[in-house]
Amino acid sequence: MTEPDGKSPIEVLLVEDDPGDVLMTQEAFEEHKVRNRLNVVSDGAEALAYLRREGKYADAVLPDLILLDLNLPRRDGREVLEEIKKDDELGRIPVVVLTTSQADEDILRSYQLHANAYVTKPVDFERFIAVIRQIDEFFVSVVKLPPRG
Repeated sequence: MTEPDGKSPIEVLLVEDDPGDVLMTQEAFEEHKVRNRLNVVSDGAEALAYLRREGKYADAVLPDLILLDLNLPRRDGREVLEEIKKDDELGRIPVVVLTTSQADEDILRSYQLHANAYVTKPVDFERFIAVIRQIDEFFVSVVKLPPRG
């Protein structure tokens, strides 16, 4: 489905366990008419099942972009990132680490694991909305994403 401006919406997978951050991200997509489709999973194991299309995710559409929190239950975000990037099919999907951590070791480790970007979550709603919109604009308007597998 192509939008009037000729651009198709992209599939975004948000991997986030904090319901408040999920809600703010959903609101950011709605408030600023972000037309991309947002799918949400709440832990690292669920993220990998979604990406591998296992179990209840057998019919999931592979995302064009992944927004990944680092501090997740069951499988840590760093483990998820490592699994994604070592997989031939999944490794092409851009991953934006979107987390509260400002620790140098988390930033360095994320880039060593081939994260495409590292963004610290703002705590205030308006700034959070702005960051989500900037991520969207960059990956939809500026970056040429690989075709879906």
